[in-house]
Amino acid sequence: MAKSESPKTANLASREVEGTSSSEHRDEADLARLGKRSVLKLIRKKRNFGFMAVLGFSTTILITWEGLFTTFLQPLQNGGPAGAVYGYIFVWAGTAAIFAMLSEMVSMAPTSGGQYHWCSMLASPRAMKFSSYVTGWLTVVGWQATFATACYLCGTIIQGLIILSSPSYVPHPWHSTFLYWSVVAFGLVINVVGGASLLPKFEGLILVLHVVGFFAVLIPLVYMSDHSSAEDVFATWVNDGGWETQGVSFFVGLIGVVFAFAGGDAAVHMAEETQNAPKIVPISLMFSILLNGVLGFAMLIASLFCLGNLDDAIASPTGYPYMAIFLQGTGSIAGATTMASIICVMGICATTGMLATASRMFWAFARDRGVPGWRLWSQVSPRAGIPVNAVIFTATVSVLLGLIPLGSPVAFNDLTSMSTSGLYLSYMVCCILLLYRRCTNGIADPSDITNADLSPAEHEQIVNTAGAKLVWGPFHIKGLFGVAINVFAIVYMLITVFFSFWPPMAEVTVSTMNYSAVGTVGTMALSLVYYFVRARHVYEGPIVEI
Repeated sequence: MAKSESPKTANLASREVEGTSSSEHRDEADLARLGKRSVLKLIRKKRNFGFMAVLGFSTTILITWEGLFTTFLQPLQNGGPAGAVYGYIFVWAGTAAIFAMLSEMVSMAPTSGGQYHWCSMLASPRAMKFSSYVTGWLTVVGWQATFATACYLCGTIIQGLIILSSPSYVPHPWHSTFLYWSVVAFGLVINVVGGASLLPKFEGLILVLHVVGFFAVLIPLVYMSDHSSAEDVFATWVNDGGWETQGVSFFVGLIGVVFAFAGGDAAVHMAEETQNAPKIVPISLMFSILLNGVLGFAMLIASLFCLGNLDDAIASPTGYPYMAIFLQGTGSIAGATTMASIICVMGICATTGMLATASRMFWAFARDRGVPGWRLWSQVSPRAGIPVNAVIFTATVSVLLGLIPLGSPVAFNDLTSMSTSGLYLSYMVCCILLLYRRCTNGIADPSDITNADLSPAEHEQIVNTAGAKLVWGPFHIKGLFGVAINVFAIVYMLITVFFSFWPPMAEVTVSTMNYSAVGTVGTMALSLVYYFVRARHVYEGPIVEI
C-alpha cells in the first residue's frame, strides 16, 4: 500500500474514533485497519446505512424478477422456454457462488474500493500495483456501463408503455434518449439533493415495493391467463439465432438471465457508509440472492406458463415481450399497462442505487489516484456527506452515452454485455487470487491469532493495524466446501464472460454484431495508456491514510 502524503490524517482519524460509540468505534477501527479514515458520513459522525437500508439497497439493485422481464427476449430467442428455465437455475447457482466469495472478501476488508482493494491485498507484492489498477478500471467501466444500461432500459420501457397504451404513437430514437435523460435526472436528485440521509430511507421503501409489486403482477397474470402445458415450458427449445447446436444457442441466450442478476457488488461499495459492515454487508448480499432468486424463478415459471403465442410476444411492437404477455393474459390494455408500469417504476428506483454505487466506486479509485483528475473526483461534500463530484461525473457520462442511440441503438445495447464482462472480470481476478490464498493458507483465521502465543502489543498490531490485511472476517466458508464454491464461481464466470461477447445471431451483420468486446478492450487500452504515461508515477495501490 502507498503512504499518504498528509501527516494530519492519522490525528484526525484518532479524534474521530475517540468520539464515537462502541459500534461506531468498531466501524472506524475496521476501516483504519485498511489504512482508511471514515469520511462518507454526515456532520453528526454517524454511518447512514443500517441493516434494513443496506438490505434494501442490495436487494433492489438486483431486482431480478423485474430485470428478467426487460431481457426476456434473449433467452426466448436462444434457448426458448426450456432454456430460460434451466439457464436461470444455472445462473442463480453461479451468482450465489460469486456472492459467497464477495461476502468473504468484504467481511475481511469492508471498503468502498471493493475489488481493486482486495486485489492489492491478495496479490503478490510485485503484481499488486498493476493488477489492482487493472481491476479498478474493470470495476469502474462495469458500473458506469451498468448504470447507463439501466437508465436506457427504463427510458425504452416508458416508450414501450406509450406504444402499448396508444398504438397510434410513432416512436423515434430521440424520444428514448430524452426519457433516458429524465431517469438519470431522477437518480441525480435523489442522490445529491437528498444527500446521505435520504438514500437509505428511499432504499428501505423500494424494498417493500419490490415484494408487494411481485404479488401485484403475479396474481392477475396467473389468474387471468390461459396456461400452457408443462411440456411447453420445460421441454420446448428454440434456436432462432441459427447456431449449429442447441447447446451453443443456450449459452448465448444465457446472458439475458445473467444481466437480471447484475450488480452483486453494489452493497460492497457502500461499505464505508454501513454500520457494522463486516457482518451486515455479507448478510445483505446472501439474503438478496436468496430473495431475488426465489421471486425471479417464481415469476419466470408463471410467465412461461402464461406465455401464450411465443411468436406474437417476441414480435411485440413495444420491444418487450412481457408487455404482450400481460396483454394476452389480461385482455385489457389498462391492466397490462398497470402491471408493466410496476416494473418500470421499480427499474427507475433501482437506478438511484446504481448511481450511488457507480459514483462510490469511482470516488474510491480516485481517492487512490487511479483516474485522471483524482484530486477533483476524490472530494467529499461536508454538507451532503457524499462525493458529489463523483456523482455528477457518473451522471454526466451516462448523459453523453445517451447520444449513442441517436446514431445506433444496436451499439448502445452492447453496453449490457460490457456491464457483464467488466464486472465479472473484476470478480474473477479477485476470486482467482482468493482461491490461491485459500489453498496456500495465506489468510489467517482470527481464532488462530487469538490463541497464538503473542504479547498483547503484538496481537493489537496484527489485528488493528493496516498491516493486518489477510485475516478472515466474520463471514468465512471453511474447508473443502469453501474451495469448491470458489472453483465453481471461477468456472461460471469464465463461461459467462466468454459468451457475453457473442452476437445473438450466427449470421453476423452490422445490426447484429456485438461490439462489447471492442468497447471493453478499447476502454481498458486507454486506461493502460494512461497507466504508462501518468498513473504508474502516482498510483501505488490503496493509499494508507492512517
